[in-house]
Amino acid sequence: MDLSNVTLTQLRYVVAVDRLRSFRAAAEHCHVSQPALSMQVGRLEELLDLTLFDRSRQPVVVTERGATVVAQARAILREMERLGDAARNSTEIAGRYRLGVIPSLAPTLVPRFLPAFARAYPKVELIVEETQTEALLSRLQGDSIDGGIAVTPLGVGAVHEHELFKEPLYAYLSPRHPLAKRARVRQSDLVDEQLWLMAEGHCFRTQVLHLCGADLTGTPRPVRFESGSFETLVRLVDAGQGVTVLPELVVQGLPRAQQQSRVRPFAPPVPVRQVSFIHVREHLHRPIAAALIETLAATTRGVGAGRASQTVVPVVDSP
Repeated sequence: MDLSNVTLTQLRYVVAVDRLRSFRAAAEHCHVSQPALSMQVGRLEELLDLTLFDRSRQPVVVTERGATVVAQARAILREMERLGDAARNSTEIAGRYRLGVIPSLAPTLVPRFLPAFARAYPKVELIVEETQTEALLSRLQGDSIDGGIAVTPLGVGAVHEHELFKEPLYAYLSPRHPLAKRARVRQSDLVDEQLWLMAEGHCFRTQVLHLCGADLTGTPRPVRFESGSFETLVRLVDAGQGVTVLPELVVQGLPRAQQQSRVRPFAPPVPVRQVSFIHVREHLHRPIAAALIETLAATTRGVGAGRASQTVVPVVDSP
């Protein structure tokens, strides 16, 4: 088998199709026409004498033998990035960095640090993607992203966690709710309430269930709605229905009057979520990662400050 005609472009296209599960989406991502991308993937298949993708299925599915080739293609591309890092001035913070951020952090955290990072490091091409925790871990270990921002501890041996801050959680109530008369609420106060939650797949949902000791398998409730948006949960409570739990950065974005009438802190020990920068052991672009951590620390300084008695709410279910 003569592989001298295999190109890095072909490998990039194959990896893109595998990740996006679509030739059209992969072509858009690679900024080429779909026929051009399909032709290059086809040429690689001819050179390797195997079919990489089952094109009869939608979304496109990698074949069993193709999965091994795609994994090797991804490894080759990562080694090429290492070559670029070795050739680049070690003191220069530059290059492409792919960062995953979980959905319950992205709306509040990304606008907070991204402008400062872009100003300080104009030679970094930072690609930020909103990705749920499970997919984020999978992509980190599969080398399709370089680093991530997630809620920890996750307990994954291959993934390193660099704590950024601990973010307190708050109860969000209608002003007419009996608990709104209190200066603080206890976690146990929410057990029997109509509790609005994030949808399945969001780690914040698991944390709130741990925090409130809620059991969704028990007595059915008249209405059950789950959302991927804090804004939707807030509007449900504003309409006079149930209660929800919000992290501090979301609370900070609410108008002052709304905070005073509807937000109540929890009694000590204050429940918090631990936010961390995560990466795999042998990650690339360490100077960029260090710059991201520094910028994140600087732009979140003061979050959760002055709360001596805290308890980190688990982010994963116990085995």
